[in-house]
Amino acid sequence: MTAPTASTALRRIALWCALLVLAIAGASAFLRLSKVGLGCEPWPACYGAQLRALQRGEPIDDAAVQGVAAVRLAHRIIASTALVLVIVLAMGALTAKPPQRREVALALGLLAVALFLTALGWITAGSRAPAVAMGNLLGGFAMLGFSWRLAAPRSSDARSHRAGRAWAATALALVALQVALGGLLSAGHATFSCGDIAQCIDQVSTDGWTWAALDPWHEPRFDAASALPINPHGALANLLHRAVALLVMAAVLVAAWLAWRDGQRRSAAALLVLLALQLALGAALVIGGATVFTALAHNLAAALMVALLARLI
Repeated sequence: MTAPTASTALRRIALWCALLVLAIAGASAFLRLSKVGLGCEPWPACYGAQLRALQRGEPIDDAAVQGVAAVRLAHRIIASTALVLVIVLAMGALTAKPPQRREVALALGLLAVALFLTALGWITAGSRAPAVAMGNLLGGFAMLGFSWRLAAPRSSDARSHRAGRAWAATALALVALQVALGGLLSAGHATFSCGDIAQCIDQVSTDGWTWAALDPWHEPRFDAASALPINPHGALANLLHRAVALLVMAAVLVAAWLAWRDGQRRSAAALLVLLALQLALGAALVIGGATVFTALAHNLAAALMVALLARLI
């Protein structure tokens, strides 16, 4: 097999990996959001019902939630298929003649993240700590970034795009931080922790601006004095998530402008569309009320933004 043919085959496998990882991200988001009770009935009293039942020592049956059992089965099948493809991809990159260091590094990085997620699933089965959800989120998005970079042809003029690559990397780091905070917000049952920014600041001030509220290994507890299932310590995550969103917006705008200047106009336009979509979905979650569809779309748009930014680095 000649080097161009091998490289083309690897890119095709990487593209299938990227599509499978995107499907896994969607399925994982649906399972996570259903587990916390987003969009359940009767809303909002049912929010966090599973966690509250477990904390009282009561058994739960999450399969009773419509679609959860089918999505969980599909998630396992797709994840197993993706792992096989990742192993094939890594072996193909290692045995290609002549070896391509970029492809080898990306393929091994992809394999390492896939194995990490597999181990995380085994070790933390049944864990209710937000850190597990955050690890799955960041790991899944990292797999998408690796596989999408492998699927895309190598840029021939990377040196002339140095500023654009640096800003894309900065935006990607901020998006990763935003994703981590979003996972902490979701798995920490912090939807009702506060409303607008002023209310979030008041709540955080009442808690004493303690960083312990961001401990991802701390299982959230609800405010027993409230009629709603409120986790009062989730206000800081809520506030930081909104603050980092402003930094993400600024960095993505600069990265998109530089990509446009460097001739990568499709990527730049796609970034701007995704940024506008993310802002609209974020506003809808705050103003219009949290729904599974809106939160799922918010999650998938973030995943696509990660893939685009990873491609521009």
